[in-house]
Amino acid sequence: MLRIHFTPDDLQNIRVARQPDPLWELICSVCRLETGQGPLDFGQWRRAAHARLSRDAVAGRALRPLRALIPAAGYIPDFLTPPVTGAGLPAALDQLRSTPRPRLVRELTRLADSRPLPNWTTSLGRPGSDALKSLAGALGGYFRALLEPYWAHIRTAVGNDVDLRSRALLDGGTGALLDGLRPLARWNAPVLEVDYPTERDLYLEGRGLLLVPSYFCWRRPTALADPGLDPVLVYPVEKAPLAIARGTDDGLERLLGRTRTAVLTEVAGRTARTTSEVAEAVGIALPSVSYQLGVLRDGGLVASHRDGKYVLHTATPLGRRLLGAGSFSGAR
Repeated sequence: MLRIHFTPDDLQNIRVARQPDPLWELICSVCRLETGQGPLDFGQWRRAAHARLSRDAVAGRALRPLRALIPAAGYIPDFLTPPVTGAGLPAALDQLRSTPRPRLVRELTRLADSRPLPNWTTSLGRPGSDALKSLAGALGGYFRALLEPYWAHIRTAVGNDVDLRSRALLDGGTGALLDGLRPLARWNAPVLEVDYPTERDLYLEGRGLLLVPSYFCWRRPTALADPGLDPVLVYPVEKAPLAIARGTDDGLERLLGRTRTAVLTEVAGRTARTTSEVAEAVGIALPSVSYQLGVLRDGGLVASHRDGKYVLHTATPLGRRLLGAGSFSGAR
C-alpha cells in the first residue's frame, strides 16, 4: 500500500492533468506490450503492435533500448517520466535530454541492482556522448509507431475521466475528488491509501499532488519512486479497447481520413463536446473542425444541438458502430 499524507496546504493544491501524458503512456504501454496483462483492454493493441514490429525494423530498433530500461514490474527510472506539463511529446523529450548526469547515474545504479543493464547505459549523460539523445529518439520512434495512431482514442478515454473528476470536485470538493478514486484508492483523511505493490509512505509536505489519468496504466496506480520529486499519482481510466482505425492498414482512417477520424473519436466520448473542445483536443483550427463536424453530421455520424451559447456534438449510434467500440462510454 502507498500512503499519501496530506496537509491542509496539499488539499488546496490537488490538480488533475487534462490530457494524457505521452511519456507516462509510453512507459506503461511498454509494460503492457511485454506481458499478457489486460487481454480485453490491450489485446487488440498488443497484436497490432507485434504485427507492426515484425514488419517495421525502425520500430523494432526503437523498442530494444526501452526494454532494457523498463521492466514489466518493479523499479523504473524516474528520469523517463519528467514533470507533466501538458506541452506534448517534443517538450517532454527535451526535458529528458536535459537530465543531469548525477541523477542518471543514481537511478541507473538502482535499476542495475534488480536487473543486468547493457553496456551502452553507462554512457548516458557522459559529456560528448549521444546515448541520451539516442534514447530520446527511440522513445519518439516508439511513440510514433505504436501510440500515435491511437492517440485520439486514448485522449478521449482520459478526457472522459477528467470530466468525471471535475464534476466530483465541483459537487463535493477535494474530499469527493479523492474519495472518487475508489476502488483504486481510499480517502481516509488526511491520508490517501493507494493500492500499490509495496509498502510505502509519501509525505506531500505542502507540494500538493498531481493526478494523472492514464489509458495504459493497468489495475493499480503508480507513482514516482523518488519522494523528493514533484508528487504525481498515475491511475488507470475506464476504457474501451483500442480497436479503431489504425489497427489495420485499411481501417476507418483510410475511409474517413486521419483528421476526420480523430474528430469522430473525440465526440464519441462519455459527454458531449463543444466545437472549441474538439478543436483543442484534436489540435486543429476552429474553422477546420467546424467543417469536419459538418461533413460527419451530413453523413449521419455526428449529432449536434445548441445548449445556450454553445453547440454540443456527440457521435450517433452509427458513428459509434463505425468506430468499432460498440458502447464507447467506457463500459467493459
